[in-house]
Amino acid sequence: MRKIGVIVFPGTNCDRDVFYILSEVMHLEAEYVWHNRQTLDGFSGLVLPGGFSYGDRLRAGIIAAHSPVINEVKRMARDGVPVLGICNGFQILIESGLLPGALVKNEHLCFICKWVDAKVRNNNTPFTKLFRKNQKIRMPIAHGEGRYVADGPTIKELRQKDQIVLSFLNENPNGSLESIAAICNPEGNIVGMMPHPERASEKVLSPVADNIDGSTFFQSLVHHLGDTHTK
Repeated sequence: MRKIGVIVFPGTNCDRDVFYILSEVMHLEAEYVWHNRQTLDGFSGLVLPGGFSYGDRLRAGIIAAHSPVINEVKRMARDGVPVLGICNGFQILIESGLLPGALVKNEHLCFICKWVDAKVRNNNTPFTKLFRKNQKIRMPIAHGEGRYVADGPTIKELRQKDQIVLSFLNENPNGSLESIAAICNPEGNIVGMMPHPERASEKVLSPVADNIDGSTFFQSLVHHLGDTHTK
């Protein structure tokens, strides 16, 4: 069985949600990984969950980005291991240089907690391969610093290399450039997203009947790991 690491920093608060979905819903072997761990051998994938690492002091994700475990995350990412950063995890991936651009305060300077519609723009990552391209999905967001910004050349490169994974539909709740809700690295194995798929992976959590769009991100990972295992 493939093992997925759920990385925990002081202030992480969605680690148990992610762990539950991975272990109890997806039936993967999951393990909590404390932020000061210096080796990650034996893991087939990594998830950096949401929360408020180090209380979002200085700015969201910046202190966690200098934790000892991040050196190992970078090493494994370079080796092609799937890495998913959700909300604060996305902020940490940005601050550690694993993904380009920046995540700043929402356009209206307010914390946003609501369900939103999004479109899948790249279905060629370990976390989106079971979606159809341009598929409409619905998931919740919950963040105060989720507005994605970048300079012109970076945005152009994201478009050209198909690195925009999700974009908001109907409304742009936080004012992100290009309505960006998720991006990936050029190789596609590192994905950062502001919506919370773990909160949309069971019908009991959804305000819309039968909506479990979030589970497809984790099902895609299971499918990907099965593919790589057989190669």
